[in-house]
Amino acid sequence: MQDFARANSPTRSKSLMLSDVRIRLAGRTLLALSATVMPGEILTVMGPSGSGKSTLLAFAGGFLDPAFEASGKVLIGDEDLTGLAANRRHAGILFQDPLLFPHLSVGGNILFAIPQSVSGRRARRELAEQALDEVGLAGFFDRDPETLSGGEKARVALQRVLISAPRFLLLDEPFSKLDTALRQQTRDLVFFKARASRLPAVLVTHDEADAEAAGGLVIEIGREGDG
Repeated sequence: MQDFARANSPTRSKSLMLSDVRIRLAGRTLLALSATVMPGEILTVMGPSGSGKSTLLAFAGGFLDPAFEASGKVLIGDEDLTGLAANRRHAGILFQDPLLFPHLSVGGNILFAIPQSVSGRRARRELAEQALDEVGLAGFFDRDPETLSGGEKARVALQRVLISAPRFLLLDEPFSKLDTALRQQTRDLVFFKARASRLPAVLVTHDEADAEAAGGLVIEIGREGDG
């Protein structure tokens, strides 16, 4: 039987470096920053709407809209990812919405993300069920995602990301649409999992409570006088 923790082994974790990243739109600089995020650390980038927070994640993940001009590098360890397609960067991404596939069951959503290196129907199902059990969703494998609460959907989305064996995490305000109690619970879970998996993570948010809970370096962009 495959083990969920082993499938997401921290031994391969390396630091994430954003080197001299500069993003422009229509000749205007939205952001300029450099940072190194060590395994298990969370870099928080804060700023108001329109400040370029999400474009930073798009640049790091390899899916930046061509309307933007970008320079700088994204590195994992010594490996330069800047010229690679998004699917070759192996970024794990959480958005504001869980974006679960409605045509798949809860378990089907998890199975979809399991790497092909895990072979055998039984082994893949056991791994998916273990992932659900780890976040209090034992027995949810055959459930329709539409029957889940917001917090349950967020937990499925998180486990789907982690089971894909990402090299780093990109968190695009993933707590902003949850109510206060769920936001705290989900925030704690996501940050705990990021640290336990020894993955470097970049969080973008406008919520100071997110930054405080993340506990790492905070970079503010888009404030008066920036850029």
